[in-house]
Amino acid sequence: MHTSENATANAVEHIVDELAALLGPSLPQLVDVAADLHAHPEIRFTEVHAAERLTAELEAAGFAVTRGFAGLETAFVGRWSTPDAEDSTPTIAVFCEYDALEGIGHACGHNVIAAAGLGAGLLLKAALEAAPGTPARIVVIGSPGEEGAAGKVPMIDAGVLDGIDLAIMVHPSAHNSVDGTTLSRVALDVEFTGRASHAAASPELGVNALDAATLSLTAIGLLRQQLTDDVRVHAIVTDGGQAPNIIPEHAALRVFVRAGDRGRLLDDVVPRVRACFEGAALATGTQVLIEERTPPYFSLKSNPVLADLARVAYERLGREVETAPITGSTDMGNVSHVVPSIHPMVRLIPDGVPHTREFAAAAGGPEAEPAIADGAVMLAATALAVFREPALAEQARRAFAAG
Repeated sequence: MHTSENATANAVEHIVDELAALLGPSLPQLVDVAADLHAHPEIRFTEVHAAERLTAELEAAGFAVTRGFAGLETAFVGRWSTPDAEDSTPTIAVFCEYDALEGIGHACGHNVIAAAGLGAGLLLKAALEAAPGTPARIVVIGSPGEEGAAGKVPMIDAGVLDGIDLAIMVHPSAHNSVDGTTLSRVALDVEFTGRASHAAASPELGVNALDAATLSLTAIGLLRQQLTDDVRVHAIVTDGGQAPNIIPEHAALRVFVRAGDRGRLLDDVVPRVRACFEGAALATGTQVLIEERTPPYFSLKSNPVLADLARVAYERLGREVETAPITGSTDMGNVSHVVPSIHPMVRLIPDGVPHTREFAAAAGGPEAEPAIADGAVMLAATALAVFREPALAEQARRAFAAG
């Protein structure tokens, strides 16, 4: 390691110790926020309670809050700057997510994400006020609808990243990692339309939409042997007909198509999957409608400069950092294609699998507190290191430009 890298690592370690000492008074507040959101789970774009709680906490701490950003009722942006901040001062965004999953609540731990992101913002402000002289701009962004609706995309389109130099967030998981990637994802809503008839008396007069849905899933199953290992195609039947004695005149599927490379997903994989639906419609005499009702999720590009800072912070906190496998999809990936970003994972429970009832229970249990505490300190330490050594922001931008 070069001398400058050693100096930066030492600085991050000292920052972690400094922030850990400041965390104590606010940790019960953060744990209460996470418990409150866990007790009031709200799915995509309905997170009224969560948004109200988080914005109230930010305003109480002195952040200027804009609600309803990008026309999304539950999106918000909280801003705070030191008095000596200038145009050249780095601006760092901390993202909070807070939507739950249908049926099983906070099984992805977004209540922990929200509390840790809020904690990072509060810690940064406290540290900067305790030791004046470091110019800084902090933006805490509340992005709703991460689960299935890509809520960050309309916020990006509305300019939420304008003027942002770097973006960071943390997500609970079964491991600690700082530089993992995710899969790009496209969601397809598919509807087949046929003609109803009596299934026993005159089946020959019907055009079976469910047959088309079944045939399309069979075609996708056969297609999988010609797809690379990173590609995932998974579907559910959302409408399979009304009664066994009626030839189904309507059938519907919801399908997720994922791949590691955004361009290959959009240009190659998705067209081949769409052909499965179109071919099934042709074979069965039905009509097919294929829609993309939510924006694509892009694969995450972890910035190596920021990831190195986060790694040092985790290790100082006593968390062993692992190499993360390719996981699911997140709209933080879209952010990472616009500005240098990281999306570290923090261990909530060993061997924990998100989107399960066990993970939901952990997100509302005693396991949440250390994940919130260490996640908040890691994020704040990463940002404070950049504020105190602005050259790191330029290094992150160069690494981003280099891909």
